[in-house]
Amino acid sequence: MIIDGRMVAGKRLDLVRKQVDESGVQPCLATVLIGEDPGSKMYVRMKHEACEKVHIVSVKACLPATATTMEVLAKIRELNNDPSINGILVQLPLPLQVETSRVIQAVAPEKDVDGFHPCNIGLLYAGTPRFAPCTPKGVMTLLDAYNIPIQGARTLIAGRSIDVGRPMAALLLHRDATITIAHSKTRNLKDEMRRADIVVSAVGKARFITSDMIKPGAVVIDVGINYLDGKLCGDVDFDQVKDVAGAITPVPGGVGPMTIASLMENTYLAAVERSCTNVS
Repeated sequence: MIIDGRMVAGKRLDLVRKQVDESGVQPCLATVLIGEDPGSKMYVRMKHEACEKVHIVSVKACLPATATTMEVLAKIRELNNDPSINGILVQLPLPLQVETSRVIQAVAPEKDVDGFHPCNIGLLYAGTPRFAPCTPKGVMTLLDAYNIPIQGARTLIAGRSIDVGRPMAALLLHRDATITIAHSKTRNLKDEMRRADIVVSAVGKARFITSDMIKPGAVVIDVGINYLDGKLCGDVDFDQVKDVAGAITPVPGGVGPMTIASLMENTYLAAVERSCTNVS
């Protein structure tokens, strides 16, 4: 079974648009882009196009590639203090001279629709998330859309990053999965992976996962975005693994669209939360 992220994301975006139109709130998302990286510019453009589809207002804050940490922090403060803005997304990665951790921590937690602020990560791990990071949230939506059993499932997450691997583990743990987080120091990775009912890969290595690493019938979720010989591909050798897996996401067309759909959902939730706290 090929898990169609574009189809599921389209349904989620339709739902967000309906919620926005019927709620009486007007969400607004601000994106912060530093520099001229083509990939980052493309991702920001896609996010603004999604905002237009779901009737969320969006504004762009663009800084030069030479911007300093203090200049970026000043822009974040400006957006934090703007009552018309509900969500702030800082497009990563940042230029080397900009301190990423300081920038992430500067975003007001109630506007942190990426879910990366330490307060929001803490709420996620406590089991009371405000905004879950968009990619792991999108993966959970995909699993539910295809009625894939999570409770009690042996799940291996390849990658321990703070934006995907670790929050992915927290979300799955909240749903009673049994979690293994694998990383570059994991011993006998192939054996660990072959025990898993669900594999989520976010290692950033093109076609790293091959058919001999997957248990027959397992669900394989490929979060990887890599380029090999000029072509976009995931962490999973799709052509090999699709004949072994019970269900698999393609790249492109799998998790990527769900990340953007989750961002729209978080932005809408931020607007609703703000409208509720403003009621006297």
